[in-house]
Amino acid sequence: MALLFSVLLFLAIALGGAMLGLKLWVRPKEAMERVTGLNLEQEETPVHPSLVFRDMLNRLGTIVPASPKDMTVMQKRLVRAGLRGPNALKVLYGAKVTLAVLLPLVMVIAVWGSATEMFNKLTAVLAAAGLGFFGPNEYVSLASKKRQKEIRRGLPNSLDLMVVCVESGLGLDQAILQVAKELEHAHPEISEEFAMVNLELKAGKRRAEALRNLAERSAVDDLKKLVAVLIQADRFGTGVAQSLRAHADFMRVQARQVAEEKAAKLGVKLVFPIFFCILPSLFVVTVGPVAVKIVRELIPMMTGV
Repeated sequence: MALLFSVLLFLAIALGGAMLGLKLWVRPKEAMERVTGLNLEQEETPVHPSLVFRDMLNRLGTIVPASPKDMTVMQKRLVRAGLRGPNALKVLYGAKVTLAVLLPLVMVIAVWGSATEMFNKLTAVLAAAGLGFFGPNEYVSLASKKRQKEIRRGLPNSLDLMVVCVESGLGLDQAILQVAKELEHAHPEISEEFAMVNLELKAGKRRAEALRNLAERSAVDDLKKLVAVLIQADRFGTGVAQSLRAHADFMRVQARQVAEEKAAKLGVKLVFPIFFCILPSLFVVTVGPVAVKIVRELIPMMTGV
C-alpha cells in the first residue's frame, strides 16, 4: 500500500512539473510562431497619434496620380535630402494634398469677415493653395542643399583620413568603412554615404558601381571628382594612395583659390552696405551740426537783412 501511494505521488509530481515546465519555459506556441512565421495570437497594441497621421499621409499619397518620370525625379530629390524611408514619397504627396486643402480653408476663415474685395480674397485663397501644394517640394530642395553643403564641408577631412588609412596598409573598402566609423559624429552625412557604399559592396555590387551610386546619391561635384579618381585608379591599376594624395593636394589648392576669389569679391560686395548704411550716418555726423548752425544763424541773418 505504501509502495503504491509512493508511485502515485511520484507520477503526480512528475506530471505537474512537466506541465509547469511546458507552460512557463518551453512555450511551444512561440516556437511554432518562429518556425511558421505566423502570429497565432494577435494582440492589438496601442498606436501613437503620430503614426496614425503618418499612415493617413501614406494613404493620401497613394491617391495622388503621378507619372513614373516625375516619381523618379522626386525619389532622387528625397534621397539627396536624406529622406530614404520606404514611404517617403507617399508621405511627401500626402503632405502636399493635406496642405493644399488645409491652408486654403484657413485662409478662407481668415478673410471671411474682412472688408477687402472678392478678387483679393480669391487671390489669397489660391496663393494659400499653391503654397500648400508646392511648399513640401521647396522643403525637400532646401533639405537637399543643406545636406550637400554638409557633405562638401566634411569631404576634406574624410579624404585626409582615407589617405592615412590607405597609406597605413588598409584596402580601399576597409578604408571607406573606417572613415564611415570615425566620422560618424563629426560629419554624419558623409559617414552615412560611405556606410551605404560599404553595404552595397557587401551586397555584391562592383566597386565602380557602388562608387557611381555614391556620386549619384549625393550630387556633389567634389565628391563626383573623388569617385572619378577612385574608379580610374581601380581600372588602370595605379596606386590608390598616390591618387588620393594627389587629389587631396588638388582639393587644397582649389579650396585656397575659392577663398582667394571670395576675398577678392569682398570689396565689391561691401560697396552697397557702405553706401546705404555707413555713408548716411557719416553725413549725419559731419554735415548735421553745420546744417543746424546754418538754420539757426545764417537763415535768420539773411531774412533780417
